Amino acid sequence: MEEFEKDRKAVLARALEQGVEQIITIGTDGPSSRKALEIAEKNDFIHAAVGYHPHHAKEVDAQALRDLAELAGSPKVVAWGEIGLDFFRCLSPPQRQIEIFQKQLHMAGNMGLPVIIHDRDAHEPLITMLRENRAPSGGVIHCFSGDYETARLFMDLGFYISIPGTVTYKKALLVQEVAAKIPLERLLVETDAPFLSPVPHRGRRNEPAFVKYTALEIARLRGMDFHALADATTRNAKTLFKLRDLP
Repeated sequence: MEEFEKDRKAVLARALEQGVEQIITIGTDGPSSRKALEIAEKNDFIHAAVGYHPHHAKEVDAQALRDLAELAGSPKVVAWGEIGLDFFRCLSPPQRQIEIFQKQLHMAGNMGLPVIIHDRDAHEPLITMLRENRAPSGGVIHCFSGDYETARLFMDLGFYISIPGTVTYKKALLVQEVAAKIPLERLLVETDAPFLSPVPHRGRRNEPAFVKYTALEIARLRGMDFHALADATTRNAKTLFKLRDLP
């Protein structure tokens, strides 16, 4: 994203210094998906995901999806996303969001790619759609914001639950409960950089190095060793996205 144009190399260096081994950078439309792939192709430890975010559903036509499928054929692309539904901001009409989401689910399935799903104020329609349009390669509910029962429904459909930096906020009791209770084998952590910076960096631009603070808080909530949590969530990410250990 443009927030990293001036200092991307320094941001990536800080991530590596803090123990981040691999990164998935995510597209939200055609241009950002191409940019994600370009960055991934220049860095062994970075992978890309391509997709049209629900905010951009109104921009999508058949050619845009064909272009996306061409990008998705690269071995550096490990997922299709960010896709999903956003009935909070509704920057694209809800029915159009549903249509484009369904098409991308099918395309991801045909290409054997897991999906990265955005869900905001759309839990019930998303669960219904995923029951009717199974994601054969699985996926993750990104920046999860629902309650534990909703998380359980998604997990029953084979999805991982990804916890962002909001878990470090004092009033974020719902996500803290989810982070504490969900089975360890279904848990992922993320930054959503440049958004949702965890404490102690709340209010500043988020970056990959800060994922450590999210993991530290989840480990505290679960009463477990930080390194054990980091190992487990790393293993989950490698399983879902079929990531190899790097030399």
